[in-house]
Amino acid sequence: MEKGTLVEFKHQGQPRLGVVDRPEGKKNWVVMDDRGQSHTLHPREMSYEVVGERYTPADISAFLNEAEGYIDPSSLEVAWEFLTESEESADPASLAALLFSDQSPPLCYAAHRLLSEDKIYFKQKGDRYEPRPASQVNEIKHQMERETQRQQEWESFMAKARQGLAGEAVAWDKTDRPRIEVLERFALLGEESSQRNQAVELLNAMGCASTAAGAFDTLVAWGLWQPHENLALRRSQIPSQFSEDTLTMVQQRLQSPPPDLDDPQRLDLTPLKVYTVDDASTQEIDDGLSLETLEDGRQRIWIHIADPTRWVIPGDDLDLEARRRCTTVYLPTGIIPMFPAELATGPMSLVQGQICCALSFGIVLGEAGDVQDYTIATSLIKPTYRLTYEDVDELLELGITAEPELHDLARWAQVRGQWRVTQGAININMPESVIKVREAEDDIVIEVLEDSSARQMVAEMMILAGEVAAHYGQTHDLAIPFRSQPQPELPSDEELIQLPTGWVRDSAIRRCMTRSEVGVTPSRHATLGLNSYSQVTSPIRRYLDLIVHFQLKAHLRGDPPPFSSHEVTELAQGASTAAYEATLVERQTKRYWALEYLRRNQSEVWDVMLLRWLREDDGLGLIMVEDLGLELAMRFNRSVALGEQFQVRVSHANPRQDIIRFEEVATEEADSSLAASA
Repeated sequence: MEKGTLVEFKHQGQPRLGVVDRPEGKKNWVVMDDRGQSHTLHPREMSYEVVGERYTPADISAFLNEAEGYIDPSSLEVAWEFLTESEESADPASLAALLFSDQSPPLCYAAHRLLSEDKIYFKQKGDRYEPRPASQVNEIKHQMERETQRQQEWESFMAKARQGLAGEAVAWDKTDRPRIEVLERFALLGEESSQRNQAVELLNAMGCASTAAGAFDTLVAWGLWQPHENLALRRSQIPSQFSEDTLTMVQQRLQSPPPDLDDPQRLDLTPLKVYTVDDASTQEIDDGLSLETLEDGRQRIWIHIADPTRWVIPGDDLDLEARRRCTTVYLPTGIIPMFPAELATGPMSLVQGQICCALSFGIVLGEAGDVQDYTIATSLIKPTYRLTYEDVDELLELGITAEPELHDLARWAQVRGQWRVTQGAININMPESVIKVREAEDDIVIEVLEDSSARQMVAEMMILAGEVAAHYGQTHDLAIPFRSQPQPELPSDEELIQLPTGWVRDSAIRRCMTRSEVGVTPSRHATLGLNSYSQVTSPIRRYLDLIVHFQLKAHLRGDPPPFSSHEVTELAQGASTAAYEATLVERQTKRYWALEYLRRNQSEVWDVMLLRWLREDDGLGLIMVEDLGLELAMRFNRSVALGEQFQVRVSHANPRQDIIRFEEVATEEADSSLAASA
């Protein structure tokens, strides 16, 4: 190599021209670029040499300007087609002659740049370049187009992301959805998300905190999630909406109901006075009560259960949709029904003043409360009164003589409850609260349910219907889901007597309770004190109750049951799993809103009681917030006795992180706080 030779080399990954100045050592050369900078290069680092001419660094700029006017990658396709057809390879000189009809040094260098930078049409083999096969060229083009599209989608996504973070409205499209889902999974699952790394990259690119909380905040800022988004529900498999196909099918079913297979056998009970008793907000009315006086003077209790199987055929799409959901989910923000509302709150429900299909249980009790006689029949009823629990309590307390049936039903419920106690029933009376969130999540209401006469009456009657359904199923060897509960190992009398009466004792007993089980074999239910029991009273809201209806009604008609024992077992297992998941979501959602309520009311002073120790050595106990019916953990730094009552205030609450901390309030401060609020 001689002084003045023009060569190409790479500097920081980019091609650069330089002029050979002098040797450096045995193998290297010093090359001067157009900026006067020197570079020491090994010959292997020189990617192109201009032969036959001598240059100075001052010539580089003009040389490069002339060459760059010809470096047009689109011209390579013509050369590729020609060389492919002639089955020839090319070097810079031959390509310059082919493309430019000129082999001057700048144009040969331009051809070199085209060939060396080409990723589509040619592949280098030694000093020459061979045209790629057409199939390979097409695949490369396809990949490059996809990469270009991905880059465009990325840039579009980032532009929208910045818009959203700036508080502007964003019109997302389906190409953005995969990236949004990556963030959603990270917000839901945190470090356990399989796409955590992709989410972190996205958040870093947007300048957001690269944490699950950062992903959540981003989704809220974009308006895709609400500040109080129900993450427990999103983590579950519970569908929150019905598909368009399902809703269309509902309309078809309403317009053209299936034939009523029980029509010839339906018992006309429309002359009976029927009371439906529920909370004011309840829309799915699935049970009603009547009382009939028989000719011999005895009274027959009628428990009417809504008959949704009148509208559903085993195995049809409505049945399969209900089977998939298995249960209605009750959340503070509203319900997620098992059946679409158009059916569940309309023709399936026991609507006041309308003739409704029902499955009715007529039961005669002995004076002690045991079942002496019963009948089960598909029926027609006409609900007379739509009452709330408060309405019934008021009627009972005032002794309204115009409704003697209601008073007798309440009396029989008391007798029935006492009879179950003699059978070993375990009564646990812990406060139960209902949380309702209204008006765009700005209003949280926590109501402690009174264990009133009305609630006891309805509960006892539902348990009674469940006992009768189980007895019928057992007598006729029907495959229905029986619910049982193993006998728990309760604290001894000596242990219980050492505990304060009331909530502390009930809490200790409740800790020992075993989970209920579902199977096709009847077995004792310890808490209820019944030898067999089957839930049958909520077929609009529980799929297993629906199965019992299908099986009972088929047997009453004299038809084979629609589900075999094996099928019922499988359905019961699936429904139990789904019900457990729903219960978990309900509990987590209720806890979130309970903590949010306490966070919003941090200045309030609450009366609480220590129920039991969670970890006594660490001073961690379970308290009951009396006015709210909430059980929450609290850490103590002093000695506290079980059942001791004191006052606390929330010191810190973070519902999203599931954190609640209390601090004890001195009596004087609590009195002062109460006086100020008064």
